[in-house]
Amino acid sequence: MTDKTGAGTPVQGIRVLLAEDQGMVREALAALLGLEGDIQVVAQASRGDEVVDAVLAHDVQVAVLDIEMPGMTGIEAAAELKRRCPGTKVVIATTFGRPGYLRRAMESGADAFLVKDAPAAELAEAVRRVLRGERVIDPTLAAAALAEGANPLTGRELDVLGAASDGAVNAEIARRLHLSEGTVRNYLSMAIQKTGARNRAEAIRIAKEKGWM
Repeated sequence: MTDKTGAGTPVQGIRVLLAEDQGMVREALAALLGLEGDIQVVAQASRGDEVVDAVLAHDVQVAVLDIEMPGMTGIEAAAELKRRCPGTKVVIATTFGRPGYLRRAMESGADAFLVKDAPAAELAEAVRRVLRGERVIDPTLAAAALAEGANPLTGRELDVLGAASDGAVNAEIARRLHLSEGTVRNYLSMAIQKTGARNRAEAIRIAKEKGWM
């Protein structure tokens, strides 16, 4: 659902959208940002696939997105926003401070990446800075991403791991992805080798923990 605050009254300051599937967290963030004299939360969304419509409907300047949401992840929503609303700035604020998420968020076009346990003042300042054209990245995460290095898995290997994550057998994965069973086995074998895992389940766990998928 989307919701506009302050309907019928003139809105001053930076127009912000909050997208977060946990209602209490979203309302708390809205309340904290609302204390800033130059920031106005004009819309909220509980699903990633509501973000673009809400931004278009409410003339949003900065979208603050969680990563894990139903319908579409925050990273996917950021990429869609950059495609359809290139003037809107995107701040990813997530509980999951994983280097892989940071890399994927930046590749999607996000302008800032913060963890939710940072002080509210840092989020407010990030909103102001991205509107000035700056890029804002949590320094601890930036250092971790550099230390970790790039994601070793190819896009197809990630596709196969993702399809296997619900316990699907090779034949089902092959059908879903329009591949041969032999190709699926090869991709899974490479993914297991690259992650240093013992089996596909462990490879999936490692890829998720790293934020690669």
